[in-house]
Amino acid sequence: MTNKSERPFGQFQGRACPAWFVRPQLGIFIHWGLFSVPAFAPHGSNIHDLLRDDYDNVNAYTPYAEWYQNAASIEGSASAAHHAAHYGDAPYADFRQSFDAAATAFDANAWADLFAASGASYVVFVTKHHDGYCLWPSEITHPHRPGWHTKRDFVGELADAVRARGIRFGLYYSGGLDWTYYHHPIRDLGDMLACVPTSDDYCAYASAQLKELITRYEPSVLWNDIAWPDKADVPDLFAHYYRTVPDGVINDRWLGERKWFASLADPAIRKGYNDKMKAVFAAAGGTLSMGDPAHCDFRTVEYGLGTIPAAQKWEACRGVGLSFGYNQNEAAEDYLTPEALAIARADVAEKGGNFLINIGPMADGTIPEIQRRALLGG
Repeated sequence: MTNKSERPFGQFQGRACPAWFVRPQLGIFIHWGLFSVPAFAPHGSNIHDLLRDDYDNVNAYTPYAEWYQNAASIEGSASAAHHAAHYGDAPYADFRQSFDAAATAFDANAWADLFAASGASYVVFVTKHHDGYCLWPSEITHPHRPGWHTKRDFVGELADAVRARGIRFGLYYSGGLDWTYYHHPIRDLGDMLACVPTSDDYCAYASAQLKELITRYEPSVLWNDIAWPDKADVPDLFAHYYRTVPDGVINDRWLGERKWFASLADPAIRKGYNDKMKAVFAAAGGTLSMGDPAHCDFRTVEYGLGTIPAAQKWEACRGVGLSFGYNQNEAAEDYLTPEALAIARADVAEKGGNFLINIGPMADGTIPEIQRRALLGG
């Protein structure tokens, strides 16, 4: 067995971004999970404005419905009030039963038909979001919450359906946050990075799950989110991926500074980081950039937050509305019209980027008509 220290990032130097991904194209992002049951986030603000105008409470008022568990844990937030009014003191984990029941209606072929009609050339499916609930029957044992996954293989069903239509399949994995391992109320970016689990059991679990996903589904896109608990594991993961999928592509969200994440538990250190980031977002052109990663095949720019690289492949991602997960609280004006989506896609393509547009299905797998119309051009 090769030692991690013998697999440095240098082994990936000079690797060109695979030709299939280089040309500007449309991809489909899908956020679907337990958060699709409450399907709630406050109405009215976009993530850009919140980071600039209310950085200290950005995750209390986030428009991202997939962050419901966290927002509902923050006293005084709209999500906390919504949860108390509709679910009382029921824990977030109780949404599992409702989601599993509703998701029996999932139809991978119906989704794939829509994606093919939209002209998409690849799909990126959220396999595990920050709540830790897995949408495939993982064989990796969760030491704190055994069986925290679906019995039905939604990942495999969708992979087969999209590939049957000539569309590449990719997967998203939340490596940087897993609230079944560690969660405190996250209000700002410092809180978020201090919430990255760095325990040995989580490092082992996340690495084993990602390898399981790679081996089982051979995704054309490997899309990690937030960060990775320990950079020592990353070269081995990348090498495993490229051996399995030689023409696969990896995104740029793999910051793995384990000691730094842990240091942010110190209020003074966390405040220093937050003060710095608050100034960045208050200034014109503020971005979410964390610097150049040790290796990636493309950079990600979320809702326009991030610097478009001049000499590297990049991808713009955003929802059809202001959220990634389905938010029943969004109004029609919060969604891109077919015309606005076409303009945004053309602008990204002109700058050499791919446009990864996200849909947020309801708990039963229904894709809201307003999202369908945008994808189909009217």
